[in-house]
Amino acid sequence: MAEDQTVQQILRMQVIRSIGYKIIEFLAWWEDFQKRLFQKKKLVIRTDYCITIDRVPEALWDEVLQNKDQLAEWRQLYGVDPQPTKKFLCEQPYLVVDTRHFSEDFKWRLLAHFDDLDDALDGLLIKSENFQALNILNERFVSSIKTAYLDPPYNTSEETFVYKNSYRHSSWLAMMHDRIALLRTMLSKDGALIVAIDDAELYRLKLSVDSVLGADNYLGTIVVQSNPRGRGINSYYATSHDYYLVYAADAASVKIIDQPLTEEQYAEYRHSDETSNYRLLPFRRSGGLSTPDARPNSEFTLYYSESLGRIIGVGGERKQDYPAEYEPVNILCVLGNTFEISELSPSQFWKLAPKDTIEILPIDSDGARRVWRWSDRKKVLQAAFAKELLVQNSGVRISVLLKDRIKEGRKPKTVWADSKYDASSHGTNLLQDILGNRGLFGYPKSLCSTHDAIHSIAGKDEFAVIIDAFAGSGTTAHAVINLNREDGGRRKYILVEMGDYFETVLLKRIKKVVYSDKWKDGKPQKGKGISHFFKYLYLEQYEDTLNNLDLTTWWEEGQLALEQFGDEYLLRYILEFDTQSKPSLLNIKQLHDPFNYKIRVCEDSEIRERVVDLVETFNYLLGIRVKKMRQFQDNGRLYRAVLGEKHGKRIVIVWRPLNGLNNHPSALQRDHEFIKHTILPILLDNGNNPNLLLVNGNCYGSEVKSSENK
Repeated sequence: MAEDQTVQQILRMQVIRSIGYKIIEFLAWWEDFQKRLFQKKKLVIRTDYCITIDRVPEALWDEVLQNKDQLAEWRQLYGVDPQPTKKFLCEQPYLVVDTRHFSEDFKWRLLAHFDDLDDALDGLLIKSENFQALNILNERFVSSIKTAYLDPPYNTSEETFVYKNSYRHSSWLAMMHDRIALLRTMLSKDGALIVAIDDAELYRLKLSVDSVLGADNYLGTIVVQSNPRGRGINSYYATSHDYYLVYAADAASVKIIDQPLTEEQYAEYRHSDETSNYRLLPFRRSGGLSTPDARPNSEFTLYYSESLGRIIGVGGERKQDYPAEYEPVNILCVLGNTFEISELSPSQFWKLAPKDTIEILPIDSDGARRVWRWSDRKKVLQAAFAKELLVQNSGVRISVLLKDRIKEGRKPKTVWADSKYDASSHGTNLLQDILGNRGLFGYPKSLCSTHDAIHSIAGKDEFAVIIDAFAGSGTTAHAVINLNREDGGRRKYILVEMGDYFETVLLKRIKKVVYSDKWKDGKPQKGKGISHFFKYLYLEQYEDTLNNLDLTTWWEEGQLALEQFGDEYLLRYILEFDTQSKPSLLNIKQLHDPFNYKIRVCEDSEIRERVVDLVETFNYLLGIRVKKMRQFQDNGRLYRAVLGEKHGKRIVIVWRPLNGLNNHPSALQRDHEFIKHTILPILLDNGNNPNLLLVNGNCYGSEVKSSENK
């Protein structure tokens, strides 16, 4: 009897184990399927452009002046009263034209005026969850980003944040790790990552970034006094600061740019001569590391001639028991009127030196031994000969002073406590002045701290690209625009944001600060505008991918598979094969009509059908730098063509509807002739053939490759 019970228990355990394996396998299949959907490079749903009037071809001005939606937006944004004249546009060069108010044909005619589109663009905005955006940008911007600036939300009570904002440590770090890993491949060799964070996650975040970028590439932590009054919530102290973690892609290649001088710092340089303004600094060191024990090579004697009005010699080696037995072995000196250094023994030097020559030692007012600022004796003599070192003799004390010439800036310190970093006055209040409404976005970061953080890495690099994957209200774009307005630079920005405030705050803010740099109560204050051109995209999201899955057609085929192979095969069939032809996973069949490729997307809590921008999607999937985008017509057929570059090779992509082409040799021949003799010469300026020609669907010509295969 006991033996029978044992057998039954064993059989029961085997059944449980078999069921358990099936459950585990099911969950593994399902998770892999979800991962595939999440990591799939998403489609571009819509692309539009914003451009200031000064860059819009005058041939299009009449259409702009007749567009009621555009004129209404100008009234709302800028408080202007648009007049239907070109004179009005000439007087308002920084009004922003948004192609969302115009037809697709207008947009393509506008783009036809640019022969290097990506170079002409100053910015790129993407409405998307940031992992999806970085995933599609990765191929195009690999090793191209100078500064990645992130200010991620973490456990705040702010309702305007759409990101899940109640993560615990591991979940939040996993989210950050994935995004920083994508950014790592996009950073240029001399690029850097800046992450803003508070005490709650600083130390764990640093360990995580160490694992992605490497601890050796850690450049430092900046403490920013973002709230001088202090926050009393969830803290035993009134927290008044945040942190910037700064990492290089390659610490040996990165350069930290000096911060511009403040008015107070500039006032320190109150002396001037024919060369520049300067301030006088003691040439003798004081404070830490100013003793011979710390800097033994910086303790030596200076020899000063009052009649010549300069230091003429520098002592050489000395005995270690100085000063009691001080005796230099040699003296470097410049005794003539030309800069010729001689090395003499003390006895030789004193025979040739002027009689009024005196010795000056780096001894402080308390009689303690100190050292000079420099250890290079030849450098000291050169500065003295050029009158950059001055000696003042009051009769009581002799001082050696260095002319410190005014510089464009100073090395950034790790504590930023200036009032301009206050996120309330230079973040919240500033945004209210720009938009004229408080509460549209909570807790925007200080424009000044973002400005200085970006400048510390990007400087005036004409090719610098700055990316912000948690764009919020658009402070990063505002900072880049201001930097360019200040020094005429050509820095570019990429911003990613998923919230509804993408339209109501971020887009609106950029349009406004381009028009004027000064605002009050939502109205421009006769500030300075800037010529500007940026693109903005809407991406398909993971939820859209799920909405476009249609599993209703599998039933008949699935029943046969179920009978022949069992439920195990059926599950694999549904999750791995049947879904691959769905629109959100790029339905190849739909490419026969590429300008009418549709998927269902969620907008304003409703599912709506939208036409996908396949041209823009394909540009990013290939990772090309776009030079030209042109639109053509031939015998009623619409063609859209792109000239791009990648790895030094020219790539042309041509899109057109395939109706009436397939199985019609004469139509295909005409199509090929039009591409070869009309489209290519215009795109390539009658130059050589492209390295790669891609065309959707069937096309004659051995040189043509299929877009579908790409």
